[in-house]
Amino acid sequence: MIIRLEQLNPTIGDISSNIALIEQAIANAEVDNVDLLVLPELVVCGYSPMDLIERQAFLDTIYRANDRIVRNSGDTAVLFGTVTPNDGTGRNCFNSALLAQDGEKVAEIHKTLLPTYDVYDELRYFEPNDAFECIEFKGIKIGITICEDIWHNFELSYLTYDVDPAKELVEKGAEAIFNLSASPYTKEKPRKRQEMLQQHVERLEVPIFYANQVGGNTELISDGDSMAINSDAEVVGRAPLFEEAHVDLDWQSKMDTLENVGPEPAEMPGKIVQMFNALKLGLQDYLDKTGIADDVVLGLSGGIDSALVAAIAREALGGENVVGITMPSEFSSEGSVTDSQQLAQNIGIELHEIAVKDLYNQFSAALDPLFKDATFGVAEENLQPRIRGTLLMAYSNKFGNMLLNTGNKSELATGYCTLYGDMAGGLGVIADLYKVEVYEMAHWLNEEYYGEEIIPKETIKKPPSAELRPDQKDADSLPKYDILDPILEAYIEKQLSVAEIAEQGFDIEVVEEIAALVDRNEYKRFQAVPVLKVSDKAFGTGRRWPLVQRWTSNRN
Repeated sequence: MIIRLEQLNPTIGDISSNIALIEQAIANAEVDNVDLLVLPELVVCGYSPMDLIERQAFLDTIYRANDRIVRNSGDTAVLFGTVTPNDGTGRNCFNSALLAQDGEKVAEIHKTLLPTYDVYDELRYFEPNDAFECIEFKGIKIGITICEDIWHNFELSYLTYDVDPAKELVEKGAEAIFNLSASPYTKEKPRKRQEMLQQHVERLEVPIFYANQVGGNTELISDGDSMAINSDAEVVGRAPLFEEAHVDLDWQSKMDTLENVGPEPAEMPGKIVQMFNALKLGLQDYLDKTGIADDVVLGLSGGIDSALVAAIAREALGGENVVGITMPSEFSSEGSVTDSQQLAQNIGIELHEIAVKDLYNQFSAALDPLFKDATFGVAEENLQPRIRGTLLMAYSNKFGNMLLNTGNKSELATGYCTLYGDMAGGLGVIADLYKVEVYEMAHWLNEEYYGEEIIPKETIKKPPSAELRPDQKDADSLPKYDILDPILEAYIEKQLSVAEIAEQGFDIEVVEEIAALVDRNEYKRFQAVPVLKVSDKAFGTGRRWPLVQRWTSNRN
């Protein structure tokens, strides 16, 4: 039996376009004499539709699409993820998989484990499955699961499930487990996913076929990585990350053989390469799927953050669709302009310069009657990024370019950023990269991706600075990033206490200070742009921290 695992890139709510993707995949499979085509979770409506599920007209459109896909199915059986109605008690629909062939619905299976942690909120919308039955196809019993069903109690963090869908199905006689997923990428996910699937195979002693969605949907970026694991827990076929693709397998259940019939299993790139490709795809799809803009604009400071965002934007959209604006003030170094000019020339983007010194002086003069003889401080510093933010948004409004935010996770975590200033924008491209990762990615771009100095070496070498007062350096306000970032990762992603982090060798006073900064600046993040997620715990919908609260890490 020839099985094709195909990773498609659907758009949430664009049912007609998604149907076209599905029907083209079916047509291609028919031509290639595929017996069973396996498509991702919720491929008909895109993942996750969220509160669109509450609209009956939306559901009715999906149900009509289901009927059309089933009706038009042919010799190739197609297993696809969608929403189906619940005619009984509970929530009014299921997260389901439908198996169709020769114009008939062969089977309907519902998702059992509905996650409610991190970015997931499926129990809000769907009724869980409570019955397990195998599907007989071509004389073979197969067990069908959907996304979280296969992650049952792997590396426990938030909740423990008392039902193991794959185990239930194998006990019912399943000779293989199929999983339809819309699993978003994180920098550890490809490794963990493979380990998880192999553990299942070793425990259940049946092969696993895994088909995952690819593409960006707001913060989440699904990486694909569809794969097949044979009964010896070996990866036989694997699709590449971050692109629409398929992998074909020849499975002979009675002989217990599983062979790859093309393409060859994709090799997994390193973590920095993965993150770069994730951010590139996330930016592409954010613009394509929202229709907000075709072009982008960003402020270029001569620093490494804006340089990296510009390079990602150029690779995602093409240099002709990226505009940079450098806005020097009296506190800016010479390199603020010259390094920006060199970068723009290297990557082939348009660059404009707007000096902000006179604007800053006018603001200061207007505030003099109120500020009087007050010492120069944060208020004066923040005037500068707010002026820059106003200029960038004016360009965006006039010409339609979406403003890209250039802040990193280290800054966003500690509040080292200005509301209504450098926090402005439509999307946080690198806001889930710690500063050390920004440096790693910049080095990789120059040394391996481009093979030449594209991001100017002076940009990489110079000490990080907001350049909002004379001789300012980030290190004046924050620990060095090789100390700061591990503390932040331990506190935000691993959710360790101050004492536990200090036990790892960090000065407890430094840890207390950093934890307090993270807690104190939640109000800024509450107003921040959407963040492309590449870590286990990104700022955004997956981190729900109360603004009004009195719990502090230092006291508990």
